[in-house]
Amino acid sequence: MSRRYDSRTTIFSPEGRLYQVEYAMEAIGNAGSAIGILSKDGVVLIGEKKVTSKLLQTSTSAEKMYKIDDHVACAVAGIMSDANILINTARVQAQRFTFAYQEPMPVEQLVQSLCDTKQGYTQFGGLRPFGVSFLFAGWDKNFGFQLYMSDPSGNYAGWKATAIGANNQAAQSMLKQDYKDDITREEAVELALKVLSKTMDSTSLTSEKLELAEVFLLPSGKVKYQVHSPDSLNKLLAKAGLTPPAEAS
Repeated sequence: MSRRYDSRTTIFSPEGRLYQVEYAMEAIGNAGSAIGILSKDGVVLIGEKKVTSKLLQTSTSAEKMYKIDDHVACAVAGIMSDANILINTARVQAQRFTFAYQEPMPVEQLVQSLCDTKQGYTQFGGLRPFGVSFLFAGWDKNFGFQLYMSDPSGNYAGWKATAIGANNQAAQSMLKQDYKDDITREEAVELALKVLSKTMDSTSLTSEKLELAEVFLLPSGKVKYQVHSPDSLNKLLAKAGLTPPAEAS
């Protein structure tokens, strides 16, 4: 029965569903996993890189992690061309706010502004929803460290720990079991690596297959966004006991 209602974003089915929005969410379910964990001293983002071909030139830039402003970063799952448009939109909005008010844009206000754009694409004919979900990690003076997740419908919510992309349900249930409210950043990194290693499609976790980023405060009080290098990732994998046997020997 859905065929009569799934050709346009503007038509509700009799059950009150927008099929095109649901199909966009399905597309994200096939993308590489991304996990976000909120700790008491920072936010950890981790993402699975999909290695499609050995012939591809290795990208020097990040594939899953993006810096939006000095105090906000995001992890992405879904169609990257859609993500690039939205990330650029968010960067412009953040800079306009800073220019107008001479202070960083509050994290939730930035997320809400971007979700307003996403929602518009579910409401007008001739458009399709953005096939991308985001995990936003940031800090502001009002609410400290924050983690938000948004989907193609334009909905967003604050989370202590969450996952998007492939196998996100399995990752969510593991996070629900192992997450503690007073978790430190180091413990959050270990938990994120453990969850990703058990839920990603690849048999073993290596530094080439993942990206890890953190948002935390420096002793000076300045917000720092840091993406880990392959060497740093190898050390963290070894510490967590996740190094493949061939590499460990």
